[in-house]
Amino acid sequence: MDAGVLIWVLLGLPTLLAGLCLALRSPRQVLILVSIGGGVWGVVAGVAACTLLAAESAAAAYGWLHVDALSAYHLLLLGLVQGASSIYAWGYFRSDVATGELAAGQARRFGGLWFGAAAAMSLVLLSNNLGLMWVGIEATTLLTAFLICLHVSPLSLEATWKYLVVCSVGVAFAFVGTLLVGASAQPLGLDPSEMLLWTRLRASAPHLAAGSMKLAFLFMLVGYGTKAGLAPLHSWLPDAHSQAPAPVSALFSGFMLNAAFYCILRVLPLVEEATGSRGWGRGLLTGFGVVSILVAAAFIAFQRDGKRLLAYSSVEHLGVMALGVGLGGVGTVAALWHALNHAIAKPLAFFAVGRLGKLYGTHDLGALAGAARRSICWGVGFCGGLLALIGMAPLAIFMSEFQVLRAAAEARTFGVVALFLVGTAIVFVGALRHVIGTAWGEAISAPAREPVHAVDVGLVGGALLCLLVLGVWLPAPLANALSAVAQVIGGGP
Repeated sequence: MDAGVLIWVLLGLPTLLAGLCLALRSPRQVLILVSIGGGVWGVVAGVAACTLLAAESAAAAYGWLHVDALSAYHLLLLGLVQGASSIYAWGYFRSDVATGELAAGQARRFGGLWFGAAAAMSLVLLSNNLGLMWVGIEATTLLTAFLICLHVSPLSLEATWKYLVVCSVGVAFAFVGTLLVGASAQPLGLDPSEMLLWTRLRASAPHLAAGSMKLAFLFMLVGYGTKAGLAPLHSWLPDAHSQAPAPVSALFSGFMLNAAFYCILRVLPLVEEATGSRGWGRGLLTGFGVVSILVAAAFIAFQRDGKRLLAYSSVEHLGVMALGVGLGGVGTVAALWHALNHAIAKPLAFFAVGRLGKLYGTHDLGALAGAARRSICWGVGFCGGLLALIGMAPLAIFMSEFQVLRAAAEARTFGVVALFLVGTAIVFVGALRHVIGTAWGEAISAPAREPVHAVDVGLVGGALLCLLVLGVWLPAPLANALSAVAQVIGGGP
């Protein structure tokens, strides 16, 4: 299939599925469409990403839509997370449909917003125009906000409004930054319709106005960093993750945060080239990365709610990615690899804690003591996912974090090395006690055993297998793809 056609398919398919969800009358029909349609779209996105990676670049809509290695790689992550979360959604909501807790209107709203969010995130990745990219991020805010309060309660409404207000303010900062990018392009003499095209700006980046680009990057780092959950801009994230249904939390953490961070990666090479100093923007990212790791560690050490613990874990792992990119060289490759590992481990952990929460009626980690013995599939999934997230060897996240640490050591930033080790050690110890409790703790309550379905085993087993394989072997095609993506950012080894 022609690469340009693939771009339109990636945008059109989720939009069509969103419309179909709104037309269905039965919640069961909607959820089946979400699971099957979302799974199919995930496969399409993965195949398209691999195809576009091989093609190196593709364009459509007179250059306003464009795919290179960076966008194709993130499209692969989106397909992985969206597809797995869609398949999981049917099992998660099955009991709600049976008891009538999920009405037809709620199901239609979920399906429409679910696929609408997929289309919006695809638009972010496929946009060559920085203004259009901003529109995609703003659309994800508006569409996903009402997924948080799918089950309306005072806490879910509070989380929804907090998410809307904080992220809207952040995205407003990003909008000002986008305008400043246009202002910095004035010396290039481009046609107004081309002033925000990333390919044009990248080709002429050394001639951009350095002062305007620095200010633009600051605004965009704060704006998109708020949506990405970088500390101290993360205040919306724990509440939204803890109140949203588990499939939504998995999508938020597994990819939506990456979509916002992707926008920062798009602007980074522009400011680095414009200032003529490879290190100004990266230094800011390094600072945000270290702060995010330490702030997350402080909260994880005392956290007892499973979903909030995973939310703060997202702050930590986005910090690791920011730190890796900030260090450059092998750190950039490690950060991109870490994004893949996190996109596998975090949805698994949210899937597991969501289903355990359904069984036990709570996400309190103390109440989940011994859960691995009563719900083997999801108990093992939660323990395995949490072990991966805290960097247990030889799982994949340990390896990508080790490479980030190596990059910091090679750069002789020994202060960063020390803070990184302190933060990750606190996270490891703080979360490991919950793994031990879930696996071997004395059960406080004994819910009925839930039947194990093949899909559940496939999701848990497939994710754990991937994390183990990627921890001991990095396939050559993936290594080559990571190097190609790092070159687009301008920080490859």
